[in-house]
Amino acid sequence: MKRILVLLGPPGAGKGTVGSSLSEEWGLPLISSGDILRENLKKETDIGKKAKKYVESGELVPDEIVMEMIEKELCKSIYDNGFIMDGFPRTIKQAEMFDRLVDGDNDIKVIYLKADDDFLVKRLSLRRVCENCGKIYHLVNLPPAKEGVCDTCGGKLIQRVDDREDVVRNRLEVYKKLTAPLIEYYKGKNILFMVNGEGKLENTLSEIKKITKW
Repeated sequence: MKRILVLLGPPGAGKGTVGSSLSEEWGLPLISSGDILRENLKKETDIGKKAKKYVESGELVPDEIVMEMIEKELCKSIYDNGFIMDGFPRTIKQAEMFDRLVDGDNDIKVIYLKADDDFLVKRLSLRRVCENCGKIYHLVNLPPAKEGVCDTCGGKLIQRVDDREDVVRNRLEVYKKLTAPLIEYYKGKNILFMVNGEGKLENTLSEIKKITKW
């Protein structure tokens, strides 16, 4: 039986941070559809080129493009015992496709991290990312020791195009329209649990561990 944790929530709700922490503690690999997509964009792969125009305008990448990435990733043996999914699925169609991929006797839990728009805009617009190793910083809550430089590898810290305030607000509107219906979808399967995404990380992690009992 695989242990599969799906982390849902609007952009900036903390899915990546929560997923990384649980991945390290549980020894389950973390799959971030966003990281996989950004890697394809950086390498200018065929799938990256197809997705580029959607990312730069704050639109959701089409289901077919995302599914192509996820299916390739899940074929790897490191996911045989389970995994944590960050940022996927995003639509009902993706959820149905994902269900077919993981169909079987698996322990699946879906966590929805809740947060309001103004909180998310503030969090994301002040976020910086190392262009070399991908480590995430926040100019107020988690600043680097040296401005503009990654503590871990010395790489340059950048602001993602999709973290600009105007793009963030558009992303949130797109999210509400297309992704919010997933709440009802997973409620219907009795595997959805709501968790506060605005609190301290340790509190969020504790609440999730009580839910999963892993």
